[in-house]
Amino acid sequence: MLDALKGLFNGSGFSSLFSPTEYWGYEFAFDIGTIIMYVIIGVLFYLAIVKKFEPLLLLPIAFGMLLANIPTISDAVFHSDIFIRAEGIDWARLGHEGGLIDYLYLGVKLGVFPPLIFLGVGAMTDFKPLIANPKSLLLGAAAQLGVFAAFFGALLLGFTVPEAASIGIIGGADGPTAIYVTKTLAPHLLGAIAIAAYSYMALVPFIQPPIMKAFTTKKERSIVMDQLRPVSKTEEVLFPIIVALVVSLILPSATALVGMLMLGNLLRVSGVADRLSKTAQNELMNIVTIMLGVSVGATASAKNFLQAQTLYIILLGLCAFAFATLGGVIFGKIMSWITKGKINPLIGSAGVSAVPMAARVSQMVGQKENPANFLLMHAMGPNVAGVIGSAVAAGVFIAMFSNLV
Repeated sequence: MLDALKGLFNGSGFSSLFSPTEYWGYEFAFDIGTIIMYVIIGVLFYLAIVKKFEPLLLLPIAFGMLLANIPTISDAVFHSDIFIRAEGIDWARLGHEGGLIDYLYLGVKLGVFPPLIFLGVGAMTDFKPLIANPKSLLLGAAAQLGVFAAFFGALLLGFTVPEAASIGIIGGADGPTAIYVTKTLAPHLLGAIAIAAYSYMALVPFIQPPIMKAFTTKKERSIVMDQLRPVSKTEEVLFPIIVALVVSLILPSATALVGMLMLGNLLRVSGVADRLSKTAQNELMNIVTIMLGVSVGATASAKNFLQAQTLYIILLGLCAFAFATLGGVIFGKIMSWITKGKINPLIGSAGVSAVPMAARVSQMVGQKENPANFLLMHAMGPNVAGVIGSAVAAGVFIAMFSNLV
């Protein structure tokens, strides 16, 4: 009986967990890497379940990480070497050795899941504030400062150009866009970049207000903006068609993201495809979110995640969000000066792509200074412009640097 119990223990994950391992050039009496990953996973579960920070994505990502860090079977959960190779996907190995997560990851590797997420986002997004005030498109563009700040910061820290582009896109504050760029340019960084992107998206209400207050005056924060003009049905229908056409002609590499975003919006505003719009918003969005989250989380095994570059990515992600907020606010101040105080600079901070959270933060900060101030609809213009801007930035990076991979 004792031998049977001993054999059972030796064949379990506990045996591997308490076996000597080497990390960072040091040997430990137990698998410290896996223990650290369990702590990180626990933090993500806490943020998702208790704090309700981006739970729809952090929860499946954290669970995917959990599966990828179970000793003895983690290598069988996801075979990264099938996908991360210069020759492309090893289809023969995938057919013989691939499991559930490997097949789910095909949706990431082949660029299927992020555009489908954008389809659902488009179906849930109201572009009327942007149509009513086209100038807010400039604020969405200004907020992309975070993308390029993180890009150049990553280059200074020794990352390659494709890796720096993947890290920089975190500043767009759009998880699917970050995943879409990273799976093409730096798939080995996918876990760290996805976790950084979604974690900071969840922390927008904490990251943005101090920056917004530091770079605006009380008088600027108290500006009450005029009511937006009504938008006609014709404008609503033409907008997604024209944007998809123009962006695709200028930047073909952004077609998948922008095209699906605009198709989702067209389903919403056309008034003739309610069933498709509701499916894109609900069933399809939910199914793809689960598969995307679990498969991305499964890439974050201890040996891949616990590297010095992961810490750099997290720090650069924070800088990206800070510079994105700063870029939007500073350009908002410029527009406020040009229009002689008709634009509240706070709406510039909503130029990041975290919809509608960033717009709500603008509303919250503005209303604290002036209870009669209602900036939400004005901030939604830059907010949805940021979605388009991040997709365009992704297209630019892929077009410029995919040949370097």
